[in-house]
Amino acid sequence: MLRRLSVTAVALTAAAAMIPAIPAQAAAFKVLVFSKTAGFRHDSIPNGIQAIRDLGAANDFTVDATEDSNAFNAGNLAQYKAVVFLSTTGDVLNDTQQNAFQAYVDGGGGYVGVHSAADTEYNWPYYGQLMGAWFNNHPAIQQATVRNEDRAHAATAHLGTTWTRTDEWYNYRTNPRANARVLQSLDESSYSGGGMGGDHPITWCHPQSSGRAFYTGLGHTQESYADSNFRTLLLGGIRYAAKAVNADCRPETGYTALYNGSTTGWSQAGPGSFTNSAATLTSQGGMGMLWYSAKEFRAYSLKLDWRLTGDSNSGVIVGFPATSDPNAALNTGYEVQIDATDTPDKTTGAIYGFKSADIAARDAALNPPGQWNTYELLVQGERLQVFLNGTKINDFTNADPVRSLQQGYIGIQNHGSGDVVSFRNIRIKELTSPSPSPSPSPSPSPSPSPSGSASALRGVASNRCLDISGASQANGAQAQIWDCNGQVNQRWTSTSSSELRVYGNKCLDVNGGGTADGTAVIIWDCNGQNNQKWRFNSDGSITAVGANKCLDVSGNGTANGTKVQIWSCHGGTNQKWTRV
Repeated sequence: MLRRLSVTAVALTAAAAMIPAIPAQAAAFKVLVFSKTAGFRHDSIPNGIQAIRDLGAANDFTVDATEDSNAFNAGNLAQYKAVVFLSTTGDVLNDTQQNAFQAYVDGGGGYVGVHSAADTEYNWPYYGQLMGAWFNNHPAIQQATVRNEDRAHAATAHLGTTWTRTDEWYNYRTNPRANARVLQSLDESSYSGGGMGGDHPITWCHPQSSGRAFYTGLGHTQESYADSNFRTLLLGGIRYAAKAVNADCRPETGYTALYNGSTTGWSQAGPGSFTNSAATLTSQGGMGMLWYSAKEFRAYSLKLDWRLTGDSNSGVIVGFPATSDPNAALNTGYEVQIDATDTPDKTTGAIYGFKSADIAARDAALNPPGQWNTYELLVQGERLQVFLNGTKINDFTNADPVRSLQQGYIGIQNHGSGDVVSFRNIRIKELTSPSPSPSPSPSPSPSPSPSGSASALRGVASNRCLDISGASQANGAQAQIWDCNGQVNQRWTSTSSSELRVYGNKCLDVNGGGTADGTAVIIWDCNGQNNQKWRFNSDGSITAVGANKCLDVSGNGTANGTKVQIWSCHGGTNQKWTRV
């Protein structure tokens, strides 16, 4: 069912009453707040604990708070949907506790880091991957402008495109953008002491194996926790990590805005229109279509955020020739449906009239009317894949000779009076080498024997390919698994120097030359060091020469975006690879 929730009224303190209550879930969940410090201790920690308790009381989750590291054991952690590291500092968990927490998150638990959670566990590589980027330094507390890059996530949907506030603004040792979806960044020109070269993420999220991670650098001051906007940000982060709300938190780089407040390049076809306010398009009347007439696209990833009001109807139309007639676009292209209720081939995620979405996957990924969702429409050749909040829900191949997805205009539908849908942040990434329509996967070869030509490496357990997150070419970009698609970020060349190269000049690299289980595998400029040398074994495993450990899919994960690491070789299928 698309409407799963009911509204609950709860009496709150004055500060908490400013936060709109979220409709209650079918069952309450529990959150653990952990605030142990082994370094600097923030005087705002009690305020933060109380704020999270208030949010729980208003939004149907209960909160336990502790500074006892012994809480990090499998039995205790199993009762919580998410664990909040609230301004922790230093080395707060021993090896056994670390292993329990890693198993908890990779098994489906949630992590929320607040402020100096980034100043924690520097010697634990997994934590650095989970949290996203470690603290480096900070200037004095001062006012700054926050750019809200993602206004679909529950943590930031309530904010405008910018937000001016006072806090202690962290600089980080690395930029997390290649490995996480950046929700907010800082305008370094708006304050003194920014040290990240102009691209300064401050709040982000990402999937972590079967779990979820959210971090915000905000929250130093006591005043933060009485700020309704910050409280709502915290609430959204907690609910995302606890899987009470969905979002596309895959890394995102290389997209160009088609609409983020300006309608330049867009044309209205047919009756009705869209209002344009606060970088949000909202439909009125119809049936019409607002289409991007400035450019035709062929192979591309199109992303856009959308929200329905009640039982409304809309869609995204792709693959049609230039037209002033919205019905012609529907008859020559394909509509990816947005509709709270209808038959399977005409409801959210369907290729309208042609193919239903995977309804179970769609329902698990969908936020209900009144909340924001994100679509990715991936067009490659005559293949159209639909992702909802980061989850693949439809895979359609055009076989109609009078239609072609190689015709490249895109549009959004205003369906009619009474059907109200809003859109935000419509953006596109053009793909230079479209893949052909899907064909059956080849049978695995006995082992991924080295070859001088580029090929994909498919994980035996996951049936997904070794992939560089977001097709990033930046040093430090995370290796992960993803649906095999033939793109350049999945094409690996073995060299005579035992390197595995991608893009021609980047090498698969064990982060920092680490040797510990769980050390991240990334890409870096090829340098000939042992942490960039790999040995192919007859059993299908691939050994990192410097660490003498195997290329491993974290937590035996099989989902898109599961990170790749090194781990002691154990013969499991999550350490086996085939060339395809």
